[in-house]
Amino acid sequence: MIKTLYPHILALSLATVATTSQAADWSTIVNQAKGQTVYFHAWGGDEHINDYIQWATDRVDEDYGVTVKHVKNVAPNAVNQILSEKTAGKDQDGAVDLMWVNGENFANMKANGLLYGAFTQDLPNYQLVDIDNKPTTLFDFTVPVDNLEAPWGMAQLVFQHNTEYVQQPPQSAQELLTFAQENPGRFTYPAPPAFHGTTFVKQVLLELTADIDILYAPVSLANFEEVTQPLWDYLDELHPLMWQKGNVFTDGAPKMKQLLNDSEIYLSLSFNPFDASNAIANGDLPDTVRTHIHRSGTIANTHFVAIPYNSGSAEGAMVFANFLMSPEAQARKANPEIWGDPTVLAMNKLTAQQKALFDALPNGAATLPPEDLANVLLEPHASWVEAIEKAWLTRYSQ
Repeated sequence: MIKTLYPHILALSLATVATTSQAADWSTIVNQAKGQTVYFHAWGGDEHINDYIQWATDRVDEDYGVTVKHVKNVAPNAVNQILSEKTAGKDQDGAVDLMWVNGENFANMKANGLLYGAFTQDLPNYQLVDIDNKPTTLFDFTVPVDNLEAPWGMAQLVFQHNTEYVQQPPQSAQELLTFAQENPGRFTYPAPPAFHGTTFVKQVLLELTADIDILYAPVSLANFEEVTQPLWDYLDELHPLMWQKGNVFTDGAPKMKQLLNDSEIYLSLSFNPFDASNAIANGDLPDTVRTHIHRSGTIANTHFVAIPYNSGSAEGAMVFANFLMSPEAQARKANPEIWGDPTVLAMNKLTAQQKALFDALPNGAATLPPEDLANVLLEPHASWVEAIEKAWLTRYSQ
């Protein structure tokens, strides 16, 4: 079950969502969206994801007359673009109409007034989102979403091991250290600020921190050096035991997958529970790879799409965001042979026909059962990300 790690937030009602405006007439939004071009800024580092986005853009063009252009751009760059436009007074027809965002980037946009405003309450498919059992659809790294971004997919840190070499995978950070001692050179992680690397570091911090409630408050309220010292002690011991003796870090998940496939490492990680099954189906990993998580749980969150304050095609962006939450699009995205990104929808809110789309999905050889993935840790407060990355780079970058 979900760890109640910041009860002052989770105590809020998850059954209702606060809105800041009256629900607009959806047919009016759809009519206004026709003929609009939406520049969708989203990470473009995975061809399977790119193919899925292309499918979605084709469907929206066909059904709604909205043209969506996939701009392969990471969220921090898009945020900087929007902030630059605001500084320059470009408050209309900005370069970004919709963006894939969560965590510290959403927090920065919310704090700096870079968001269009509450809109998800106007999207018909938002009514199907599982806000009752998936609180990360309402709180993004502890920051209330307030209808400012539309949930698009779920993610959870999982570890991958090759059973040809690893029969009993490590079930905690401490067991991972023991694994590295017994198998020198067979584990690595991406260097922060690469997303997977920062997530791994946060996972270790959560496991090593005695009073984790401090991690769910702004970092400014904590004694950062004291709280993080166990983390740095751990990494100091781990790094010399890693691939390339910790002198070289990978630049992201694709390189780790390649190393796992080549048996240079025996243990890897992903932020997609279906990733290993997807990779096996596509021939990117051997069929001896399996997925596991740590017994205390692993970090999970929701990723979203948001509309910048100066979008010139906000209605088109809403239409695309709504389609991305549709049972059709969510089921296709959850297929490990296509992407394998877990759905944000509640199965009990779907019709029998809609639910059948999910029931028909292949599980994949390396996919953990839902009851195993239900044990999650919630993300620390967004302000911890920059502080951790800065401290990591100071200590370990060359």
